[in-house]
Amino acid sequence: MNRKQLEKVIKDAQKALKTLENKERREAKKAAEAAAAKFGFSLADLTNGVASSPKKKAKTAPKKVREPKYANPADAAQTWSGMGRQPAWYKDAVAAGIDPKTLEI
Repeated sequence: MNRKQLEKVIKDAQKALKTLENKERREAKKAAEAAAAKFGFSLADLTNGVASSPKKKAKTAPKKVREPKYANPADAAQTWSGMGRQPAWYKDAVAAGIDPKTLEI
């Protein structure tokens, strides 16, 4: 067999597998519906209208709280970690000529 013939065999086998999977899925659904009907329910009643299993949400890591690196000399309660957008008081202090090193905690 040459390369093209082997690729055709692979493609045909993949197509046959997909067809078989779909057939088995239909048969399984019919069997589940029959089992539910045996007890007087529909498949939708037992799955709450959801035919497939629900997708799980990806867990997100909690945000890290960074230690403050700079403090406002006029109000020590206002701090900044040095990450992200600069606060207005920091920008104003630097614009007024204050050295950023003097604002460090």
